[in-house]
Amino acid sequence: MSQTIRRSGNDAAESHKISGKGLKTGQLGLLAVVVLGISTIAPAYTLTGALGPTVNEVGLQLPVIFLIGFIPMILVSLAYRELNADSPDSGTTFTWVTKAFGPWVGWMGGWGLLAANIIVLSNLAGVAVDFFYLFLAQATGSPELADLASNKLLNVATCFVFVALAVWISYRGLHTTKIVQYGLVGFQLLVLGLFVTMAFANWSTSETAVPFSWDWFDVTKIETFGQIAAGISLSIFVYWGWDVCLTVNEETANGKKTAGLAGTLTAVIVLGIYLLVTIATMMFAGVGDTGIGLNNEENHANVFTALASPVMGPFAILMSLAVLSSSAASLQSTFTSPSRSLLAMAHYGALPERFSHMSKKFSTPGFATIAAGVLSAGFYAVMHVISENVLNDTILALGLMICFYYGLTAIACAWYFRNSVFSSARNFFLRLVCPLVGGVGLFVVFLQTAVDSWAPEFGSGSEIFGVGLVFVLGIGILVLGAVVMLIMSRIRPGFFRGETIRKDTPALVVPE
Repeated sequence: MSQTIRRSGNDAAESHKISGKGLKTGQLGLLAVVVLGISTIAPAYTLTGALGPTVNEVGLQLPVIFLIGFIPMILVSLAYRELNADSPDSGTTFTWVTKAFGPWVGWMGGWGLLAANIIVLSNLAGVAVDFFYLFLAQATGSPELADLASNKLLNVATCFVFVALAVWISYRGLHTTKIVQYGLVGFQLLVLGLFVTMAFANWSTSETAVPFSWDWFDVTKIETFGQIAAGISLSIFVYWGWDVCLTVNEETANGKKTAGLAGTLTAVIVLGIYLLVTIATMMFAGVGDTGIGLNNEENHANVFTALASPVMGPFAILMSLAVLSSSAASLQSTFTSPSRSLLAMAHYGALPERFSHMSKKFSTPGFATIAAGVLSAGFYAVMHVISENVLNDTILALGLMICFYYGLTAIACAWYFRNSVFSSARNFFLRLVCPLVGGVGLFVVFLQTAVDSWAPEFGSGSEIFGVGLVFVLGIGILVLGAVVMLIMSRIRPGFFRGETIRKDTPALVVPE
């Protein structure tokens, strides 16, 4: 069912050629959108990949770093809610930044969102592959099967299979996605709950155990701002994904309110999960660099691989299944964001029209979904060849991308609503103070991490011509985006001349 626009903006709408994108409306309620957001964040997957690198940066201050990292996230989520209530659109960052700052900045915002999604999709696929073979090894009692993940050719081929399955489910639409996510998200949360319970119950029996201390929440014990910035950048990675709740605003019942509320609720729920898991894990494993210690580099890529058996004993296989289901679920649900962002960019003339092609049977952005799958699979294959620690490097590069487009969106909120921020105390805080604090904070972290990542030893130590791979990935992808933008400005000049969308472009009306 096509969406319409406000009647009061009819003349403007005709001049801007604004119309519905063909997405099926009213498919999701609040619970379904929150589940989709948790699925995209993927608690089990994000923690197994981020706990080690973050401990490496900040040691025992891991809990406070997660709290500090949450502050800009909640502030940015409030900015997203304000923008969504005014102009619900599946293009989110691309659409809102374009309306605030114009087509050139808006295009780069959209590119940052797309780049973050492509990076994380490749990372998700990598974790899914590792835990798939670990699960096979545990299920069959054949440890050698776990080593198959180290075979680069087989690893990449398996990755392609996972991506293809995720694309197939996404292509079939949000109804199929919702059914899949209820099962996978429910399972991973149950297993994480079991892990936390057993870790708290048995922590004192571990040789590496450390007792709980409130000092873990003392930020002054972190030695340098660089450590704080790196730690926040990594912690931001574990919160990333709640904005998918806003991406489906056109397909959500009462999307103006429901999508924004779901994004904020998702972030708060995930914070609670992370603090419980983090504290339980630190108490049981400690932060040493040997054995099951969280600072053991051999454990950094997949912390739960090392901890599952010591904590859960015969139930360890459940953790492997939980991380596998978490990464697979997020791999599938994450396709929702880039496919709809590509759809919106093409719909408004910022990308070739082909990306706006809709599946007639499923009312989904079919071509964009397939394109996102091809790009993510290709990125993973390339990264797996050039990086010895593909998971760590892509997580750090992802942190740069998240800081860029989240920060840009938050600042766009303050600028877009600048004429109304002093009309009430509510608007002053939600449309000015919160967005600016969150956005500026993220850009400070972005700049600090960019400077630090220039060094070859940053991240895994992989480099290209003496420059750290994380910098090449993070900044290089943004530079590539600027080049593609210049090409698009020649191919699709209408968008860049402000003919398709600008601040006075009327918003679509989403169903109640």
